[in-house]
Amino acid sequence: MLVKNCKILDKGIEKIVDILIENEKIVKIDKNIDRCDDTEVIDANKNFVLPGIVDLHTHMRDPGLSQKEDFTTGSMACAKGGVTTFVDMPNTVPAVITEKILDEKKEILKGKSYVDYGFNFGGSKNDNSSEICKVVDKVVATKIFLNVSTGDMLVTDENAIVNIFKNSKIVAVHAEGEMVKKAIEFAKKYNKPLYLCHLSTEEEVNFVREAKKEGLEVYAEVTPHHLFLNDSDVNRNEKSKMLLRTKPELKTKKDNEALWEGLRDGTIDTIGTDHAPHLIEEKLKKLTFGMPSVENSLEMMLKGVKENKITLQRLIEVMCTSPAKIMKIKNKGKLEVGYDGDLVIVDINDSTKIDKESLVTKANWTPYEGVVRGGKVLTTILRGKKIYSDNKFYGINGREISYE
Repeated sequence: MLVKNCKILDKGIEKIVDILIENEKIVKIDKNIDRCDDTEVIDANKNFVLPGIVDLHTHMRDPGLSQKEDFTTGSMACAKGGVTTFVDMPNTVPAVITEKILDEKKEILKGKSYVDYGFNFGGSKNDNSSEICKVVDKVVATKIFLNVSTGDMLVTDENAIVNIFKNSKIVAVHAEGEMVKKAIEFAKKYNKPLYLCHLSTEEEVNFVREAKKEGLEVYAEVTPHHLFLNDSDVNRNEKSKMLLRTKPELKTKKDNEALWEGLRDGTIDTIGTDHAPHLIEEKLKKLTFGMPSVENSLEMMLKGVKENKITLQRLIEVMCTSPAKIMKIKNKGKLEVGYDGDLVIVDINDSTKIDKESLVTKANWTPYEGVVRGGKVLTTILRGKKIYSDNKFYGINGREISYE
């Protein structure tokens, strides 16, 4: 595939180039590359071309909860949103806390995704560190819940936490408030990389800032909803009081601003969506935590670029380059020769509103309905194959990621 007239950022400088992809990899980035007879040509028309987005935090609900989302619909939402790699969380049914369950889940989901994917393993309250040892090279990270979760996945026993930290490659945590501080202490004590999911408060940003000053290998993630939404949105009406509920809960405008500042100054490393779909009927019937997000995450972050909250260069770092680098995901996150041909063509001049009608997620709602997007995904390319363009999907080509 040859993608012509791509506007890219090269060390912060805008350039118009062509990108040639052969055998799934980028082989040449240059001006005016000649096509061969059998080469598929896509014209980017001088729109921005970004590396495919890498989302380290999704709940695709498959298996066990596939009425809310399944691997195929969730991956379609990814493709439509410019996400070419996602990592699925372990709290499906059954929870992914043994090697056998992980292997079974991988087999069930093979051949069902439009985009590439990886898995997190779950830490269990019953201390499954012996299982963690078996899968450490087969997963992105071990995820533990220190505040809230379902079933056996809330880990409160300190010995279990210690053993999980000791035996994991990298530990990803759901931690809030003081538990963020505690997770950092465990990481320091056991000299283990720590990935803090979905920071939501100014206090948590400050904990991470101090940890980084100390030289600890601590990474932090923020979701678009914790950047753009707050408690005033939740309390807008009775419907929003049900829909805009998630864990961690949306906080204050002051927290929004602290999170943006943490994103700008390097305290926060990645954008993860925490795509956690529930059907709108479920959300409105009883208090249910979690929101769909992967379909609109890039559009919302481009809105942040337009509002001068973040530069486009920084957006590429936190949505593409850093997630792949932190989790040592091979050949993802950069527009460079040798990397996978994962590209997203975006029209940053599109200022239409995000609407419910065009959604592909089974949840069939978005927390950003009616918001003016910062740009629109035109085409998504996975390893040199077009998988989404102009509201059409092309071929299930996703496969499991590999590691450096």
